[in-house]
Amino acid sequence: MTLRIAIVGAGPSGLYATDALNSAGHHVDVIERLPVPFGLVRYGVAPDHYSIRSVRGTLEKVLLEPNVRLLAGVEVGRDVSVDELLAAYDGVVLTYGASRDRLLQIPGEDLPGSLAATDLVAWYCGHPDADRAAVESALSAATSVVVVGVGNVSVDVTRVLTAPADRLERTDMPQHVLDILESSGIRDVHVLGRRSPAQATWTTKELRELGEIDGIDVVVEPADFELEPVVVGLMESDRVVARNVEVMRGWIDNEPAEGNRHIHLHFHSRPAEITGTDRVSGVVVERTALDESGAARGTGETYEIEAQLIVRSVGYRGMPLAGVPFDASRHVVPNADGRVLGEDGVPIPGLYVAGWIKRGPTGIIGTNKKDAGATVASLLADRVDIAPRGGDGVFALLLERGITPIHIDGWQAVDAAERALGQAQGRDRTTIHEHDSLRAAASGVE
Repeated sequence: MTLRIAIVGAGPSGLYATDALNSAGHHVDVIERLPVPFGLVRYGVAPDHYSIRSVRGTLEKVLLEPNVRLLAGVEVGRDVSVDELLAAYDGVVLTYGASRDRLLQIPGEDLPGSLAATDLVAWYCGHPDADRAAVESALSAATSVVVVGVGNVSVDVTRVLTAPADRLERTDMPQHVLDILESSGIRDVHVLGRRSPAQATWTTKELRELGEIDGIDVVVEPADFELEPVVVGLMESDRVVARNVEVMRGWIDNEPAEGNRHIHLHFHSRPAEITGTDRVSGVVVERTALDESGAARGTGETYEIEAQLIVRSVGYRGMPLAGVPFDASRHVVPNADGRVLGEDGVPIPGLYVAGWIKRGPTGIIGTNKKDAGATVASLLADRVDIAPRGGDGVFALLLERGITPIHIDGWQAVDAAERALGQAQGRDRTTIHEHDSLRAAASGVE
């Protein structure tokens, strides 16, 4: 029995699910809103992290399989509904991720110069939906930056904002991004973590890298490393945590050199207010202390950091999709083992979910492979006795509506165009960053 399944989203989760279904002998249509595939691998991983971004090569092989069809440039909820997908396929797997930022919910958060990390990352990765005007205006005014959050995204943002031009010009960043970063007046980046150094969630490799870049000094406060018993126990039980603290302790004696850019790591610190009248001018920071459980509690003691740019890097959140149940408190689609649950708690026949919209924004890229495989196992177990619908999915319906999907050959044309653009600029690749330009490249129009 051969099924035809629709996957909504061509990021890692969607393509891992596609691979599992294709390996089981089923036909898969991968429906992607953007003109190009790969999701956060293309638009979320920092461009100077080549080894992580190279997973695109593995994911592309999935799209080249004969039983797999890419339908990019098609937005579910606008061009075709979830109900129409359920009527046309033997199963539908939603893998559209968590693309919006979490809010700090403090005064001044909406001032110009206050950006979500998602917006800044989209800009420097060349996402076609990036708000260039907002990001570039904020960057143009900044000499001092506060980054809120101590995860890998905050490290990426900090590194990109402080890295020397020769490190970034080897990447596939759009040329306008390179030009603006090279001319940036940013000298200081302050990174805020509300708990102790041992509770930061970055990986050791990414953390250590901050101190290995020429022209950058990392500065820490010795008092932050007088660790509470609760985090000493954490270090003793987790080698990654112990290594991270060891790396940061190695920076205690750093003396910032004149002419260098400086990264200041602040722990036991949380933003209480973003100050400014017509735009950001600083951040009021409240000192915190840990309770016996390791949670941060405000002490009432505050200090202020002068800054013209605030980057909020406190996590991603999923968004609802028309026709699909949504848990607004957890920002995920409610599910049991990947089976989407209706309001009555009963699985909706044929509808499944995988990746961040299933479990929240946790784990690394590889985490999605196991997660997607578990969802596919649920789908195949449920669908084992059904009679396949047959037909060609929603392809004909899209054409009737005047929507021409971009197939894998369109992506390959974009890929070739980006390589050619890069070579003309002395680089391996330059990302094409506008919707119209991507579609033109996909159709072979120069």
